[in-house]
Amino acid sequence: MSKTLTIRRPDDWHLHLRDGDMLAAVLPETARHFGRAIIMPNLLPPVVTGADARAYLERIMAALPKSANFTPLMTLYLTEDTDPEDVAAAHDAGLIWAVKLYPAGATTNSASGVTDFDKVRPVLERMAEIGLTLCVHGEVTDPDVDIFDREAVFIDRVLDPLRRATPDLRVVMEHVTTKDGVDYIASADKNLAGTITTHHLVINRNHILAGGIRPHYYCLPVAKREVHRLALLEAATSGNPQFFLGTDSAPHIDPAKESGCGCAGCFTATNTVSVLAEVFEKAGALDKLEAFTSLNGAEFYQFPASDSTLTLTRGAPLTYPAKINSGDGPVTVFDPGFDLHWHVRVNP
Repeated sequence: MSKTLTIRRPDDWHLHLRDGDMLAAVLPETARHFGRAIIMPNLLPPVVTGADARAYLERIMAALPKSANFTPLMTLYLTEDTDPEDVAAAHDAGLIWAVKLYPAGATTNSASGVTDFDKVRPVLERMAEIGLTLCVHGEVTDPDVDIFDREAVFIDRVLDPLRRATPDLRVVMEHVTTKDGVDYIASADKNLAGTITTHHLVINRNHILAGGIRPHYYCLPVAKREVHRLALLEAATSGNPQFFLGTDSAPHIDPAKESGCGCAGCFTATNTVSVLAEVFEKAGALDKLEAFTSLNGAEFYQFPASDSTLTLTRGAPLTYPAKINSGDGPVTVFDPGFDLHWHVRVNP
């Protein structure tokens, strides 16, 4: 007998869609199962003004399949020259739903990010006034800090002082990868949440390095020790409303991933819902899947939960494409390393 589970349609609170041919190729993969997504602004050049966000939104909507029921939620890229009033105007117009903080050099297309945090304080204070969320890439970029320690050091050096200085600012610590991050978020009594990716619930650093380098598991923040993966799993399956799904699905063409200096990012949009159902089932927490994927993030961002639903049915192993073809080249779909049995149907 098959097993079924019906949940509210999920949202993705951290998504990379890129632009141009890549946008056209990967957008349908998210729109198939997700109702809304927070869209990352780290294009080249980045989305730094309200006008930039409007233009990017128009390109996304032009690429969206006509049958899709999907809402992109736009963000701005925080720079040391960001105008607080432009941010407020874009928010008041219903155009943007968050501002993204990248420490300069932390990840893909982050060269325009912040070096001097004092220079962005006026923007953060204005955001606190209007209730606009700050999404943070939580890593320092100091070359003296080991890459596996950058998240924990960021909390101490940057995030905690920032939140103490602006306590009314709503903050999402994105793609949490450590027990340190989980514990810090859970200790907050207000205005702090964290997204957890699909791939960080599945892989630890051994998956990247043991037995040979596997470039399609390389991401930033990089996967950590197994103790940290287990902490993320416990947080995701706990039902705690401070934790919710942000896939950080990040497409790169295979030559860029498989090069001498490969790009960071895992492309998980195609199979995320099925992967998460397997992970939550194995953890004995299928009853918490809906909260993590569909309820907690909507509550934090002050949206109603979706009116539509998905039905997941457990059956024969699921088949999905190993690669997505784009005009730029092939993009490898995340391989969790185990069979997927949960088939997904979007209900009318």
